[in-house]
Amino acid sequence: MNARWIELDGAVNVRDLGGLATTDGRTTRFGKVLRSDNLQNLTPRDLRTLLENYRLTDVVDLRSRTEVDLEGPGPLTRVPQVTIHHLSLFTESGRHTDVTADTLDTDKVLPWQTHPSAAGPDRPVEHYLGYLRDRADSVIAALRVMARTRGAAVVHCAAGKDRTGVVCALALDAVGVRRDHIIADYTATGLRLQAILARLRASGTYAADLDSRPADSHLPQATTMEKFLTVLDERFGGTLGWLAEHGWRDGDTAALRESLLI
Repeated sequence: MNARWIELDGAVNVRDLGGLATTDGRTTRFGKVLRSDNLQNLTPRDLRTLLENYRLTDVVDLRSRTEVDLEGPGPLTRVPQVTIHHLSLFTESGRHTDVTADTLDTDKVLPWQTHPSAAGPDRPVEHYLGYLRDRADSVIAALRVMARTRGAAVVHCAAGKDRTGVVCALALDAVGVRRDHIIADYTATGLRLQAILARLRASGTYAADLDSRPADSHLPQATTMEKFLTVLDERFGGTLGWLAEHGWRDGDTAALRESLLI
């Protein structure tokens, strides 16, 4: 897992989705799809790393319109060869962040305490299912960018944990990556949690929401992703079944496998 981390100055939860094993003996390709926390503070050296070392051409930004407006344009928006795909997954967590997602109004960002499903041990799973229920269009579009990026794509939100975690898990599951590897990728964010929270607390967009809860409550749990994928199995016959119900085609699967697998 350590070899997959990408060290940048302006983001702390960046890793490559390469090097993961599939159930049929293949491996995910390095340098094709990256996942990250907020890309707002990338330095010139970071830009060189992404553009020269990874040939970055596409950014899948899963943040809400409110987050994007409050944070302002990031450095990659000024790079002509990079296309920014704003694909909000709304429900966001808290008022502005994704550390635990929970509002259903795509025109507003509401306090997490007001959401009717904000209690219970399966709350994160319900939030993740909410992404699929409310923004299937964004999920499908994000996976299609990953499948057809000209160079490399980076998928990100604020923390790079929930929204990014769900989209990356769906892509990996769709191409047959082993479930234990998908879950390990999801929980790897926990290794950088303190640095992630420090970054978000430095932003007025996210600070108040984060300070309302103990840091440990933001830790990604393996059981959360395991339950989420199990629900997809039970309700839809798996990730590909859910995708098919929302307009995904065999050609999309083939393109995603071609993009992600060696």
